[in-house]
Amino acid sequence: MRRLLVIAALCGLACMAQAQKEPCAMPGENSPFLGIKTIRLWAGEAPQAKGTACEDTPTLTIFDPQPGHDNGSAVVVLPGGAYVGLAGNLEGRQVADWLTSKGFRAFVLSYRLSSHGYLLPVPLLDARRAVQMVRARASDYHIDPKRIVIIGFSAGGHLAALAATQPVEGNPESEDPIERVSSRPDFLVLGYPWIGAISSDTSHLSYCKLFNVMDKCEALRLAYSPDLFVTAKTPPTFWYHTADDVTVPVEQGLRFYEALIKAGVPAEGHIFASGPHGSGLGKGDASMDQWPGLLETWLRGQGLLTREPSAVAPKH
Repeated sequence: MRRLLVIAALCGLACMAQAQKEPCAMPGENSPFLGIKTIRLWAGEAPQAKGTACEDTPTLTIFDPQPGHDNGSAVVVLPGGAYVGLAGNLEGRQVADWLTSKGFRAFVLSYRLSSHGYLLPVPLLDARRAVQMVRARASDYHIDPKRIVIIGFSAGGHLAALAATQPVEGNPESEDPIERVSSRPDFLVLGYPWIGAISSDTSHLSYCKLFNVMDKCEALRLAYSPDLFVTAKTPPTFWYHTADDVTVPVEQGLRFYEALIKAGVPAEGHIFASGPHGSGLGKGDASMDQWPGLLETWLRGQGLLTREPSAVAPKH
C-alpha cells in the first residue's frame, strides 16, 4: 500500500510538471486592455542570478481590479509546482482573477525554481522581495501597506509559509527604497501546502530527493520548515487541505496549523474528506468548489473586502 501511495504521488508530480511547461513571465509583457502588466523584482540582475534568461528573472504580474471597485487590499499569489515548475494558470491567473473580482489588486509571483539550480533560500529571497515591493509602492498601487495577503498552493504554500514565518525587517538606511520596508505579510492563506517539503522521508514527496541534496537534508529541514518558526507574530492564517491527498499528506498542514494554535495566532482550518492535490479553485468538484466561499467569508471577517476595515475584524 505504501508503495502504491509513493507511485501515485510521483505520478502526480510528473503530470503536474508536464502541465506546467508554459512560458515564464517576462518583464514588460503588458496588456492595458486586460489590466495586466509584468515587472521585475529587481531593476538589474536578481541576487544570486545565474544568468539573464527568463528562468533567472523573478517577476510580479499585476492584475488590476475593476476601476472604482478596489477594496484597498493587495494579495501576492505564489503558484505551486514542487519547485520544478509553476502552475501559473491554475494557481496563479485563475486565483488572481477571482481575487480581483473581490476588489483586491493581485500580484502573481514567478519565483526562481530549484529545478533551474536555485535551491532554497533563493526562492525565499524572491517571495520576501515581492511583499516588500508591494508594500513600498503601496501608494502607487492604491493599497493599504498593512493589508497585504500572501497566498500559496503546494510548494507555493511552503514558500508563502516561509515568507510569513521568516520575514526580514526593513532597513531604513538602504539605498534601495524597496528594502526599507518589512517583508512580513499581514495575512496568510495556504492551499494544500507542502509544509514538510524538506524531509529525508521519501515515502512522500521529498525536496531533498528531488534535488539530490539528501546529504544536506537535515540542515535544510531545520532552516526551512515553516512550522518550526511559527511565533505569536505570525500573520493570521487560513488553511485548507484534503484528507486523502497522497502527494502532500494532510498531516503536514495539520502540523503547521497546530503550531499556529499553540502560538496563539488567529487561524482557521478546513479539511475536506476527499479531493486531489492541485485542485486550485475547485475544478468543478462538488465539495472542493466550496472553499473559495469559505475564504471569502474569512477575508471579510479580517476587514479586507471593503475600504473601511470591518468592525468585527480581529486585532493582531
